[in-house]
Amino acid sequence: MAFAFAGASALDYFPCSYGGSRLIFRGPKRALAAPYVAVLGGTETYGKFVASPFPAILEHKTGRHVVNLGCLNAGPDVFLQDATVLDLAAQAGLTILQITGAANLSNRFYDVHPRRNDRFLRASPWLRTLYREVDFTEFHFTRHMLHRLHDVSVDRFDLVVTELRAAWIVRMQALLDRLPGPVLLLWMAGHAPGPQDAPLDLARDPLLVDAAMLAALGPAARNGLQVVYSEAARREGVENLYFSGLERPAAEEVPGTLAHREVAEALIPVVTRILG
Repeated sequence: MAFAFAGASALDYFPCSYGGSRLIFRGPKRALAAPYVAVLGGTETYGKFVASPFPAILEHKTGRHVVNLGCLNAGPDVFLQDATVLDLAAQAGLTILQITGAANLSNRFYDVHPRRNDRFLRASPWLRTLYREVDFTEFHFTRHMLHRLHDVSVDRFDLVVTELRAAWIVRMQALLDRLPGPVLLLWMAGHAPGPQDAPLDLARDPLLVDAAMLAALGPAARNGLQVVYSEAARREGVENLYFSGLERPAAEEVPGTLAHREVAEALIPVVTRILG
């Protein structure tokens, strides 16, 4: 039975912070007992609307301390700019890095908020020149802006996509370079990474990320883990998610409880092997 409209306070995320970080993570706060597992990622890792996200399941199943460092709507920028997160990952026995989309990062066309990477701050002169007819003051979120730019001009939007994909590769490689210990790249989605020439789909997450971009990350991607949700998980919808009525559209966009279980089950043997 669906657990929709459970009320805004029905699910307690036990918000917490670590060290000097200004970021708020999902709790309860974990003990940093070596060799713990650090999980960096976006909304999926945080587990928005989900009672037991995959980091919590992984901890329960393996008996390891798993520190959930997922941030809502995060891109690589939020981790690169946070010394505490980088330090926590450096001290971990294993860091799991979820692949996030290519829209929520600052680039030559626009800037995003340093901690809330889905928040659009400003367009660069280049983007304003490319889209002279667009009023950028009406945008607050990156995805809304990208949909609008695509609708205005598909041809010009190709230039934006090219820039975002190039910036994503550079930023992800920089993040990997800052993680000295074992790192496992995690792809979690309802589909496998598509080819570079696949039709553009702005509704798919990780947004704008394709197989060629992953390949550009080298051995880290080749040794990564791809989890594509089963048909049952894709059809689960908002069943067993906790959200208020106004949050339903957002709840429909996140992986459900079955998807989180599938990710955790796929991670268990890999984590066990790496940590010995």
